[in-house]
Amino acid sequence: MNDEINNQIPPAGKLENPTTKYPKPPFKSQSQPWPGLAGKMDPRPDHGEQSYKGSGRLTGRKALITGGDSGMGRAAAIAYAREGADVAINYFPTEEPDAREVIELIKAEGRRAIAIPGDLRDEAFCRHLVDEAAQRLGGLDIVVNNAGRQQAYQSILDIPNEEFDWTMKANIYAPFWIIKAALPHLQPGSSIIGTTSEQAYDPSPDLYDYAQTKAATMNYVKSLAKQLGPKGIRVNGVAPGPIWTPLQVSGGATQEKLVKFGGQTPFGRPGQPAELASIYVQLAANDASFANGQIYGAAGGTGQP
Repeated sequence: MNDEINNQIPPAGKLENPTTKYPKPPFKSQSQPWPGLAGKMDPRPDHGEQSYKGSGRLTGRKALITGGDSGMGRAAAIAYAREGADVAINYFPTEEPDAREVIELIKAEGRRAIAIPGDLRDEAFCRHLVDEAAQRLGGLDIVVNNAGRQQAYQSILDIPNEEFDWTMKANIYAPFWIIKAALPHLQPGSSIIGTTSEQAYDPSPDLYDYAQTKAATMNYVKSLAKQLGPKGIRVNGVAPGPIWTPLQVSGGATQEKLVKFGGQTPFGRPGQPAELASIYVQLAANDASFANGQIYGAAGGTGQP
């Protein structure tokens, strides 16, 4: 993490001004091949590597997080480990450099860290992912469906069929397959968490396919919460606004948008993954036992809910 962010970590108990806490646009124009690496972004995102402090809220828990190499998945993985959980992360194989960093951070907390790379568009792999995570962790009681594909296209006419299919498979089919495979492992008190988006409520015109997958995510959270609530399994979602992640530099935003990214929020900046970590912890923790079917927003003052 760069010195700029390190220098902004205040002593415990000190007030922090959210408008100046993290970098603001304009950002440097930059592009990476999909899916991008957080380690190559400028400025580098903050996932809580230095700032997140745990307090044992998830001691003994066993979590599987897709997209755990970067973005909100990485922030959740770090936070879960520091709260006492063992963690398995999934990621696309080309994201190995970012994933290695996360695995080392989890191990540094004395927790079990499992890396399971693979393509979530493959149903057989999704089943394997859950089975391997449960076997190597010795069980499973938190499932975070966070991985997602986002590519910007100015017109529906520009979206190739194979790209549309890829987005649907990664964002909608994969959670369906993963949840089906995970349910036999989940006992009462377990949690399923989906990453949706403000795009579910206020879609951008150039994110036609991505936005509708996030609306579907919001919907499956609410539907499954009703279905699984009687079994004692809670299902909730997190709806980020503009967050500084590799999604943006690997085709998820135009260069024009990237340079100004997050500037439209009342804080005048995008969020950092670290700013959502505590939400993922809260939704998995026992003291949130009445939170079910809820969507927790974090958009800096824009978006819904």
